Amino acid sequence: MSDPKSSQTSPAAAPVALRPLPALIFSSRWLQLPLYLGLIIAQCVYVFLFIKELIHLVTHAHTFSELQIMLVVLGLIDVVMISNLLVMVIVGGYETFVSRLGLQGHPDQPEWLSHVNAGILKIKLAMAIIGISSIHLLRTFIEASKIGQPGSSISSEAVMWQTIIHTIFILSAIGIAYVDKLTQVKH
Repeated sequence: MSDPKSSQTSPAAAPVALRPLPALIFSSRWLQLPLYLGLIIAQCVYVFLFIKELIHLVTHAHTFSELQIMLVVLGLIDVVMISNLLVMVIVGGYETFVSRLGLQGHPDQPEWLSHVNAGILKIKLAMAIIGISSIHLLRTFIEASKIGQPGSSISSEAVMWQTIIHTIFILSAIGIAYVDKLTQVKH
């Protein structure tokens, strides 16, 4: 005897024909495709920036101080983290809001993609933003030793505001995670 629920959720089930208005509304999700393609182009720009900064680091390594090397490396880490954020938005957003990628069983499928939903995607994005903010704040703290010196581009007020903004990012991520936990249905 077959289970009626399993036949309803089978991937081989025939697609349901929608009335014109629901079909139009449902099809409108494809309008996001150019946005995701634009983010892929933005990621190409970040790859170019990474390579440019890496070449700069390698060609000037013999003249850079340890502090300068550390700042360039933090910049490289920042680019990588932003690129990771782009991948999460592109892959997770497309899978969640546009169409399935059909990666089941593919050896390179990210493990987080199998259980991604809008709530998890928001939490992952918030954590990535906190990571990026942390790198910026660390760079600011390293450069803060130059406050008041000629050529310094940072002020103590800027350090304070970056710290406040970073703290707000952390509190926001905690709030998003808490709300997501409250809205999840217990099984």
